[in-house]
Amino acid sequence: MSYNKNEVYDEETTREIAGHYEAILRLLGEDPRREGLVKTPERVAKALQFLTQGYGQDGAEILRSAMFKEEYKQMVLVKDIELYSTCEHHIMPFIGKAHVAYIPDGTITGLSKIARVVETYARRLQVQERLTVQIRDCIQETLNPLGVAVVIEASHTCMTLRGVQKANAITSTSAFSGIFLKDERTRNEFLNLIK
Repeated sequence: MSYNKNEVYDEETTREIAGHYEAILRLLGEDPRREGLVKTPERVAKALQFLTQGYGQDGAEILRSAMFKEEYKQMVLVKDIELYSTCEHHIMPFIGKAHVAYIPDGTITGLSKIARVVETYARRLQVQERLTVQIRDCIQETLNPLGVAVVIEASHTCMTLRGVQKANAITSTSAFSGIFLKDERTRNEFLNLIK
């Protein structure tokens, strides 16, 4: 993974995490002073900070940064949002896509903000179920729309690379609020659009 030179890492946190990873390498039977591993603890420390940068972000603030009054009251759908997260049970990645829709009630937000909300919550130690609900709740509570629908489809490396080792397993989760929860026709429209 290449790092953007504009990315900033807390030096003390990087040093502390790196020290733990140096100990982990020793426990695994490796020599952290070996040429190929000398910088590995620092690289892992920076990678972990990157993968969990969502802790320092606020989804509601992201949405509020581009809120506009608009009388549009039809579905707004952003689908196939790439999603990269880290399973909190095994500290292994899960990768997939999110489909997010809302029906405004006088307020809309910039389309890119929906994708940024997904990334904010994905860039934390997560379980897919909680991630799905956090995205829904953030949009519902901030925009106060008539309803929100979120579906996430992801492949979990803790299932594909270890454990049951089922390479083709995809996990789907959904969370609905408002009209998506109450009105089957609206929910089905959303589900048909994301097929």
